[in-house]
Amino acid sequence: MLDRTQPDENQSAGEIISDGVPEQFAEDKPQGFRPLNWLKRAGQFFFALSFSSLTRRIVSLNLAGLVALVASILYLSQFRAGLIDARAQSLLVQAEIIAGAIAASATVQTNAITIDPDRLLDLKPGETYGGSDEYSPLDFPINPERVAPVLRTLISPTKTRARIYDPNGSLLLDSRNLENVLRLDLPPPAEKPGFVERGMVAVRTWLNRGDLPLYRELGPENGNGYAEVGDALQGQKRSMVRVNARGEVIVSVAVPVLRSRAIHGALMLSTQGDDIDQMVTAERLAILKVGGVAAAVMIMLSLLLASTIAGPVRRLADSAERVRRRIKARIEIPDFTRRRDEIGHLSGALRDMTSALYSRIEAIEMFAADVAHELKNPLTSLRSAVETLPLARNENSRARLLEVIEHDVKRLDRLISDISDASRLDAELQRQDAIPVDLRRLLTTLVSVANETKLGHDVAVETRFEGRSPTDTFAVSGHDSRLGQVVSNLLSNAQSFSEPGSKVRLTCRRARGEIEIVVDDDGPGIRDDALERIFERFYTDRPHQGFGQNSGLGLSISKQIIDAHGGRIWAENRAGPPDDEGVPTVAGARFVVRLPAL
Repeated sequence: MLDRTQPDENQSAGEIISDGVPEQFAEDKPQGFRPLNWLKRAGQFFFALSFSSLTRRIVSLNLAGLVALVASILYLSQFRAGLIDARAQSLLVQAEIIAGAIAASATVQTNAITIDPDRLLDLKPGETYGGSDEYSPLDFPINPERVAPVLRTLISPTKTRARIYDPNGSLLLDSRNLENVLRLDLPPPAEKPGFVERGMVAVRTWLNRGDLPLYRELGPENGNGYAEVGDALQGQKRSMVRVNARGEVIVSVAVPVLRSRAIHGALMLSTQGDDIDQMVTAERLAILKVGGVAAAVMIMLSLLLASTIAGPVRRLADSAERVRRRIKARIEIPDFTRRRDEIGHLSGALRDMTSALYSRIEAIEMFAADVAHELKNPLTSLRSAVETLPLARNENSRARLLEVIEHDVKRLDRLISDISDASRLDAELQRQDAIPVDLRRLLTTLVSVANETKLGHDVAVETRFEGRSPTDTFAVSGHDSRLGQVVSNLLSNAQSFSEPGSKVRLTCRRARGEIEIVVDDDGPGIRDDALERIFERFYTDRPHQGFGQNSGLGLSISKQIIDAHGGRIWAENRAGPPDDEGVPTVAGARFVVRLPAL
């Protein structure tokens, strides 16, 4: 068996994990920890980490939650709705002010008086000249030439568009057409938008559209096509929110132009295409910046989290793979049991499983070697007898050789039966579920059978149960048939070493949460050097019996069964009275079994 601390001769230096340094970095350690080496190690670590499926899942799931949150904020943000409402209110106030200014400045000049001589002659006594009917203060037309300077003065500081309609819904004035001067710094004619711009327009339209109507430019004679203008010509103020073909929000309001409670037209104010969208875009960019910072922090935290999960899991998987490929050499599983989490539990479980696996493999190898050795002895004797049989000169020699052959065949049969029982013992114990076993009932039955059969020995067996009361139960968790096999083996072994007419005593008692079974005999006892060896496989020490009469597997199987039940079994000698010289004597052998009590 190889020492765990020594590398396998087939194991390369790059595969050894020492001092907690990962194997991929172990080869760089003797060179010193220079900055370049640190950067190289960090790059290798993050490169390996980024290609880990578990790491990608952790980062993707965390980012998915953040992206969903940011998208929800962008889609359901109340900033846009509040901004639109505030803009509509400000436009209404602005429109009322401009409409009042238009009504005050759109009349004819009050200082100029136009006199009709013919009408003066037609005046009757007491009548006064009131001027021409077409200039009645209750019915004046909106003069675009007089309104244009006022409108230009009021609209120029703002980023709104103003349109004035007459009572019939025809366009009189549009602030876009107030300046007809050619400007040299105007941008070139708009070209057909590219793929990226069309994509941005589509996204912005999807975000801004919702249930808003689409804004369209109507002809000069179709002012009533705007719902707010139609309501304004009826004397009502109204605002509308629409989205144009580029996904830009258009807020428009319309108010009537009143003078002396008479409606002489309608004023319509509307925002420019990117007025509100610029503010909304700035707000969303701020949200995206915060989301980007949060995403960067989340990615770093996710990578750190993944490094504490994916890295150890990958090392455990690599070690398990090496165990699978090199089963004959011990491969140490990384120890993460210091971590009080699932990774630590997994590491401990893998280490225990690997240790149990190696122990089982070593036990199987030792068992196979012992079986081969034990089978080789009778086979060698049998072969020699068979080869010598044709050379026998008389019947006596032939009869002795046949007796040897028969003895060896029986020995082989006994060995094979015991070996078969020992080999399937572990499998049976693993497949069967443990159940409560009443030892009082089990031991009483076994003692009755032993007294009836006596197994060829005139040795009786007596039993005794020591408890607080006669009704105390002695229950353990296990397999009744296998526990019965242990007790039967101990009783048979004690009877075989006892003198005829003596007794074997079986005692069952409770001892600190355990059930103790003691088997005492009055035989010669056990040699001091054999107290531990008697439980070894194929070991036997029976001087009073002939060679090959016992397989030496009975006590080994008993210890295997007791160990599987979480108990202990050992042998000791009972001290007798000292002899004439004062030397302590041996009164007999004692076998003690302790099992966890229910």
